[in-house]
Amino acid sequence: MKVAIIGAGDVGRTSAQRIAEADLADLVLVDIVPGKAMACALDLSSASSIMRYAHSISGRTDFQGIAAADIVVVAAGKTRQPGESRADLLKTNAAIVQEVSQKITRYAPSAIVIVVTNPLDEMTYLTYKTTGFAANQVMGMGGVSDASRFNMLAAQELDVASQLIESIVIGAHGNSMVVLPRLSSVKGEPITELLPEDRIKKIIEETKGFGGQIVKLLGHGSAYYGPSAGVFAMVEAIVKDRKSIFCASVLVNGEYGLKNLCIGVPVKIGRMGIEEIIELKLTKEEKAEFLSSAELIKKSFKNIGV
Repeated sequence: MKVAIIGAGDVGRTSAQRIAEADLADLVLVDIVPGKAMACALDLSSASSIMRYAHSISGRTDFQGIAAADIVVVAAGKTRQPGESRADLLKTNAAIVQEVSQKITRYAPSAIVIVVTNPLDEMTYLTYKTTGFAANQVMGMGGVSDASRFNMLAAQELDVASQLIESIVIGAHGNSMVVLPRLSSVKGEPITELLPEDRIKKIIEETKGFGGQIVKLLGHGSAYYGPSAGVFAMVEAIVKDRKSIFCASVLVNGEYGLKNLCIGVPVKIGRMGIEEIIELKLTKEEKAEFLSSAELIKKSFKNIGV
């Protein structure tokens, strides 16, 4: 298997490290900044005898290196600055993602594409439209890290290990995300039975603002350990054909009453990419919140001409 990562910034480099250390696949990093991807590849390769991984790692400034890649991770683009929302990145990153998508179409037409660039849902849809790939080949990593953030915050509140918590976060990757506490649990026990409503609402609001808090604290750049863990989980599910259930941004075509946009929903991921979209039975209130989140994504499309 071969995994190509476009963009050797914090998310790209950390994703590469996680994939390398799990010895999942051959890796190629691409970045237009001279020497950046090559330096990362050399550094990662030098740790191979210590961390005991054997797959090849290379770095390039050109896109020829992604030829025949099975998976392409799109992590290129501008990151959030303090005071910026994900939506503020729209036009700048749209131009970058469109160019990258054209290169993917040319050099890796059979690849499964995982988009990380923000605003996530819009960039996932733009990638789908520009590549012309089948819907199962394109997905956005957003809900995986959103759910992980909710799990961590809920675990702290409940004083349990975060890995014991399972949660579902749908909708846009941003402030309009929809956390579903009634479908979130600790070892099968619904969180709604373990915490009062006001504390759950507080955790949800903290989840929505989690990325912005990291941006503010860093002063420059944005989260990467959490997002790279999400990328790794999705890559591993594809490489090992795990049939894992994640919330990811994918093209909906009638599911949830929506068509022709990418939005976060539960999906099954395996060797063929998106192998199934799981349609949850939402309450009237949850569906209204979800559709409202979808409308915000649709409005953004007008600004990038898709």
